[in-house]
Amino acid sequence: MKYQSISDANEAVIEKVIESQPFLLDVVPAKKVIPVLNKKVILHSGPPTTWEKMPDPMKGSCIGAVIFEGWADNKDDASELLSEGEIVFMPCHSVNAVGPMGGITTGNMPVVVVENKSGTNRAYCNLNEGIGAVLRFGAYSSEVINRLKWMQCVLAPALSRALHQMDGMNVNVLVSKAITMGDEFHQRNIAASALFLKEIVPYLITAKLPDDELQEVVKFLADNDQFFLNIMMASAKAVMDTAATIEEGSIVTVLARNGDQFGIKVSGLGDQWFTAPVNTPDGLYFSGYSSADATPDMGDSAITEAYGVGGMAMIAAPGVVRFVGSGGFQDAVRTSDEMREICVANNPKLSIPTWDFQGACLGIDIRKVVETGITPVINTGIAHKVAGNGQIGAGTVRAPLDCFEKALEALAEKYGVMAS
Repeated sequence: MKYQSISDANEAVIEKVIESQPFLLDVVPAKKVIPVLNKKVILHSGPPTTWEKMPDPMKGSCIGAVIFEGWADNKDDASELLSEGEIVFMPCHSVNAVGPMGGITTGNMPVVVVENKSGTNRAYCNLNEGIGAVLRFGAYSSEVINRLKWMQCVLAPALSRALHQMDGMNVNVLVSKAITMGDEFHQRNIAASALFLKEIVPYLITAKLPDDELQEVVKFLADNDQFFLNIMMASAKAVMDTAATIEEGSIVTVLARNGDQFGIKVSGLGDQWFTAPVNTPDGLYFSGYSSADATPDMGDSAITEAYGVGGMAMIAAPGVVRFVGSGGFQDAVRTSDEMREICVANNPKLSIPTWDFQGACLGIDIRKVVETGITPVINTGIAHKVAGNGQIGAGTVRAPLDCFEKALEALAEKYGVMAS
């Protein structure tokens, strides 16, 4: 054991997170930075799964991806191809990537490239399509596919040109500003998306784009309040992968869901998944929908909670308080206070004015989770249980306690004593 105690190891993990310097470097085709995607491989969110176990919205996302890639021309042919085993499924997390909701990513989809300059880790995430009927929520209509093609051929190259002129974008600077403006970086990314637009537009203007493409790109970014989410996800992934290089301790480095299983990874337990059946979110639904229409929770976006924002920092975002309890401000205070009980530190880089300028929660400790019975609160979108309908609401979900109990048992076995 390199460290004298688990607590000492945890301090080293926390130090890695606090010292992190994520930079958005580029937007490129996924297959350029994830070599396995040069084959018929589909990345998905959460721990490993199979076609048979995927919820219907994730299957819908796969169908859309197959059509987008040109592997099939229609739903029936795509479904047949997917069910015959010709396509390999792999978790995004297995290749330093993350993906929201279904997480479905294929070779020709553009991804953001984020590097943690304090650790040289890179991480990737596909681009945010907006809300409603989009691929990540299981929609695969011609409108969805056409939007993906436009993102591939117009949006991604434009962003790449701009970022090359900038020599990258410092994500910490945007996040530290946006958290004081009411973002928690999972459900609410309005401020960060606006700040991103403010930073990128001058370089888009000088990127020598055709006038119509420049207008389309700027309008798309201006209309998409959630665009920064995927950048935040890749940044959190790069940071937590750096933290995971401390191969001891009891800090959660991954939280992820695939619509069937919830999975976690822990600093002292390497690349091992600890899983349990996933829960279904509670929240507010779009007009005409209810909890009876919801699919069980899915997505890698809970990497934001592993990093300490999202539901862990609910108090930072009064605009999403209505998704917690009865919707009062004190519900958000109680949520963040409760989350502090299962963390080992606060992040001084993420000072929250509405929390008496405390830093965001940092370092979910599986020992504290099991001891208190308090599990992380995750902010999430809600997909319709039938593919093709897309997003029907937003709310919160709890991670299942069983994941943490299994991880703690494994940690005790590793060290030969109960974690303390």
